[in-house]
Amino acid sequence: MPNKVHAAITGVHGWVPEDRLTNADLEKLVDTNDEWITTRTGIKERRILRTPEWATSDMAAEAVKGLLAKTNTTPGEIDLLIVATVTADMVFPDTANTVCDKIGAKNAFGYDINAACSGFLYALATGAQFVANETYKKVVVVGADMMSSIVDYQDRNTCVIFGDGAAAVLLEPRRDGTGIQDFVLRSDGAGREFLHMKAGGSKRPASAETVANREHFVYQDGKRVFKFAVEGMVSTVQEILRRNHKTMDEINWVVPHQANMRIITSVADHLHFPMEKVMVTIEKYGNTTAATLGLCLWEYESQLHKGDNIVLTAFGGGFTWGALYLKWAL
Repeated sequence: MPNKVHAAITGVHGWVPEDRLTNADLEKLVDTNDEWITTRTGIKERRILRTPEWATSDMAAEAVKGLLAKTNTTPGEIDLLIVATVTADMVFPDTANTVCDKIGAKNAFGYDINAACSGFLYALATGAQFVANETYKKVVVVGADMMSSIVDYQDRNTCVIFGDGAAAVLLEPRRDGTGIQDFVLRSDGAGREFLHMKAGGSKRPASAETVANREHFVYQDGKRVFKFAVEGMVSTVQEILRRNHKTMDEINWVVPHQANMRIITSVADHLHFPMEKVMVTIEKYGNTTAATLGLCLWEYESQLHKGDNIVLTAFGGGFTWGALYLKWAL
């Protein structure tokens, strides 16, 4: 439709901590080795936030500050800021409110979205509605997680996977056909038993017992999650292609959640899509949960061209999953 307003990504910026946790470092913590980790996950290192008193909001704020500088945007121009995270600074207030305060976004309102590894996808689709409906002109979407705060470094099955990081995008209206075209979002609460944190919520509040039992860390049934993740991401990508009358040959890039290299390659194989057109950052960042998709766009930004057809897809605890189709606007 001519002159239709789409929400377009007009800037992207990422931020990761300086400290690296390598596979060699993990060999000193748990019974593992570089070959075991690399073969099963594709990860060589991950970034860990060790700055005293810093939390998820600080990483998010750094990503947003960089984004505003790149796009010549002042904090006062932001209308809405959404943070996707499972590692909020506190149970309340929302991390987004804290980020707005730290960057000086006095005219913005904000809130968090908790959809685990699909959080950035959910937040991007949500923020896009405010722009496409011409309610707001500048919406910032952030994916940020300090996974090191909820990872059990005695559990070799999970501690090798996760890292810390943040990425932010600016959404603005465009009438040139670029921007977010469509999305498919799904969820199934029956999957919660396979990927969750056992304690810390209203069902099982924190207590001396829950702490002693190490119940405040990520729990994952890896084999079950692998199966559902591949099926979920592949099916929603295929659905979004059908809805938009596209074939994989017309897609320039696929941006998958960086959960595990075997999941990424399996998704590409099922879609019959070449790996050289699949964005991959897992080797050096690990799984940063809600930050992975944004970090991919940030890392590959120099290789993108205006009008490129890009499909983002993710799968996370809940279960949550989905795919989003956009035309690159920069």
